[in-house]
Amino acid sequence: MITSVVQRIEHVFEGRQAQPRYLIEVLQDIQQAEDYLSEEAMRAVSQRLAVPLIEVFRVASFYKAFSLQPRGKHVITVCTGTACHVRGSLRMLDEVSGQLGIGADETTDDQLFTVESVACLGACALGPVVVLDGVYHHHMTPGKLRKLIQSIRDTEQEAATHA
Repeated sequence: MITSVVQRIEHVFEGRQAQPRYLIEVLQDIQQAEDYLSEEAMRAVSQRLAVPLIEVFRVASFYKAFSLQPRGKHVITVCTGTACHVRGSLRMLDEVSGQLGIGADETTDDQLFTVESVACLGACALGPVVVLDGVYHHHMTPGKLRKLIQSIRDTEQEAATHA
């Protein structure tokens, strides 16, 4: 049985009805449960917390932690802050683009990878930094990044053959 987004996220609103102060917390919980914030979910948040829809959208689109589009199974985040930039982070973005055929803030057609770029990850001494599925990889080079992407592809291919 297919359930609607609103039914799947119903638990998020428990104890939080008509309380706008919970907006970011509710959006975080929905993002974690659904992997992104759909229009349907944002409409439910607006109604349940008594927050204008435009305010829900403004908050959701302001913070980089929120995604308004479905993301791939694996998220690659490239830091492009000053320290990482001077150490070659743009080469990392070029490498990812070349390997996956997508740019920053895009997802591969097979929904396997999403690439994000962020202004700073707070690990300046370790730059350039790339985060893959929440794991920080420091002093990244194009060669290391190629191997990292290939290891994910190999793992996914192996999983598909055993399924």
